[in-house]
Amino acid sequence: MNEKNKILNNIKKVKEEIRNACKLAKVSEKNIKLVAVSKTIESTFICQAAMLGQISFGENKVQEAIRKWPEIKKQYPKTVLHMIGPMQSNKVKDAIKIFDIIETLDREKIAVELKKNMNKSKNFPKIYVQVNIGEEKQKHGCRPSEAKKFIRNCNEYGLNIKGVMAIPPYGENPAPYFALLSNIAKESNIKNISMGMSKDFEMAIYLGATSIRIGTKIFGERKDGEI
Repeated sequence: MNEKNKILNNIKKVKEEIRNACKLAKVSEKNIKLVAVSKTIESTFICQAAMLGQISFGENKVQEAIRKWPEIKKQYPKTVLHMIGPMQSNKVKDAIKIFDIIETLDREKIAVELKKNMNKSKNFPKIYVQVNIGEEKQKHGCRPSEAKKFIRNCNEYGLNIKGVMAIPPYGENPAPYFALLSNIAKESNIKNISMGMSKDFEMAIYLGATSIRIGTKIFGERKDGEI
């Protein structure tokens, strides 16, 4: 089987699993956005997925996105690129030029840089707040107890937060963490909830996800582990 057919079959399989999860959750699959995580994936394979109708993609690093995506965007202008990796303040100017959605705003320093550059981009990206839902030292994100205040402050600052994002602790039952993020979103009057990856997206959909990030199930295993 060639790579194009492999990606096609993988996308079909993932969409069928999404459909089944939506039935269990009693939500419309139209409300679930599939973000294909394309970090470390060659442009050829990303273009194959785009050619097959995949719209949303996720990248972790600004430098990698800048290297790959200008040409991909020329070929597939309807694609939507999500920033799903940690954001550095010195990369904000570059990030807003290439990304359509930045999911990883997690501290005031980044908020200040985003605000400073709002008028320097024709199409300023939609901004999500990342929550460190398990309060893990090695992960980025604001603390759950501070999330609603941070979202409120960002909105007052003019950033107009459109969503929240989180990754639950590895190896633990993700359900309580997904429920907590959904509750933060609800209390903050936010509709976009980015949570759930290859191993746990069915549970995420059941608990309110509107966007799931799938890499391994679409592009296969990669060197840095499963997504």
